[in-house]
Amino acid sequence: MLIGIPKENKDHEYRVGATPGFVKSLISHGHHVVVQKHAGAKIGFTDQMYQEAGAKVVDSLKDVYEAEMIIKVKEPQPIEYPLLKENQILFCFLHLAPDPIQTQALLEKKVVGVAYETIYDDKHRLPLLTPMSEIAGRLSVLMGSSALQMANGGRGVLIGGVPGVAPGNIVILGGGVVGTEAAKMAVGLGGDVALFDSNLNRLRELDMVFGSKLKTIYSTPQNIQEYVKNADLVIGAVLIPGKTAPKLVTREMLKTMKKGSVIVDVAIDQGGCFETSRPTTHSNPIYQEEGVIHYCVTNMPGSCALTSTLALTNATYSYALRLANQGYKKALREDPLFLEGLNVCLGDVTHKGVASDLGYAYKDPKEILK
Repeated sequence: MLIGIPKENKDHEYRVGATPGFVKSLISHGHHVVVQKHAGAKIGFTDQMYQEAGAKVVDSLKDVYEAEMIIKVKEPQPIEYPLLKENQILFCFLHLAPDPIQTQALLEKKVVGVAYETIYDDKHRLPLLTPMSEIAGRLSVLMGSSALQMANGGRGVLIGGVPGVAPGNIVILGGGVVGTEAAKMAVGLGGDVALFDSNLNRLRELDMVFGSKLKTIYSTPQNIQEYVKNADLVIGAVLIPGKTAPKLVTREMLKTMKKGSVIVDVAIDQGGCFETSRPTTHSNPIYQEEGVIHYCVTNMPGSCALTSTLALTNATYSYALRLANQGYKKALREDPLFLEGLNVCLGDVTHKGVASDLGYAYKDPKEILK
C-alpha cells in the first residue's frame, strides 16, 4: 500500500503522523511511504532521517495525497479537502460532531475516515486518544496557571499560594483521563482542588488515590454553580466519545465568577463544555467573556510536539499497520473495537454520535464492510 505522511497545516502544529522509525517498520512490511518535505523537521525528524528509513520525500501536499492511506495527527484543514479522493483511508483525529463543514467535505469526497478518538480497546478505554488526553490534562493546569498571571489578563493568583496566603481554587469538570491528569498537576502545585463527575464509582476511585488532597463532588448544575463562582481556574475535561461535549457551565454561571479568573476548555475539540467557549489557536490562545479569561486551543498537545508525537505514534502504529496489511475492510471487520473508529465511509456517516449530533442518517458500518 502507498501511505502518505503530510506536514500538518494547523496553527503551530508541529506533531507528525509517523516517526522515521514508524516509517521504517511500515516499509519493512512491504509498503511504500511518501513524506512531505519538512513534515517532522521542527521536532528533529529531518527529511534525511525519513529517506534513510526508506521513504520518498516529496515537496507538495498534493503529492502526499496521491497515497491510498493518509496517516496524520489533526483533522484535515480546508486546504486539504480538494486533495482527498474516493476510497482513500484517512487515519487521524477527526472530531466530526462539532464540525459540520469538515464532515460534509469528507462525505462528498467519499473517504474512509477512521478516527483515533473513537477506537476502543477490550477494557473500554480509548487507547489512541489516551496519550493526548494525558498530555492535555497536564498542560491544562500549566496553561491555566500562566493565564492567571497579571500580564496575561488574569487576577494574579499563584496556584499553590505561599505561607500565609491561601492557594488558588481549582475546579475540574470530569474525572476521566484529562481530569485525572489535571488533578495530579493541580494537587502537585499545591492548589485547593475540587473534581466533578457524575460517576460515583469513579469518584470513589479518585478518592482512594488522592485522599484528602482532592475534593470529589458529584456533578449537578447546582454543585457546579456553587463551586465555579469561587474558582480561580476551571478546567473542562468532559468527553462523550464521538459526540459534542455537554455544556456544563452556562453564561449565567460565568457572570458569577471572579473577574480575571480563568477557564481552560480541553473539551473544545468536541465543541467545548462551556457555553462561551470558541476554538482558539496557539498564536492567539486566549480571549475574555464576562471578564473571565478563556483558553480554548484545539490542539493543546501540539505545544509539546515532540513528546506528543512519540506518545501518539506509540499508540497508533499497530493500528496503522493492520489497516495497511489487511486493508480497511478486513482490519475493521475482524475487530469490532477498531470498527468503532470508522466515522464516515464512502459517503455515509457510520458513527451514531456524529449522525445524531449533525442530523445525518446513520449507516451501520458492518453493512458497508460486507
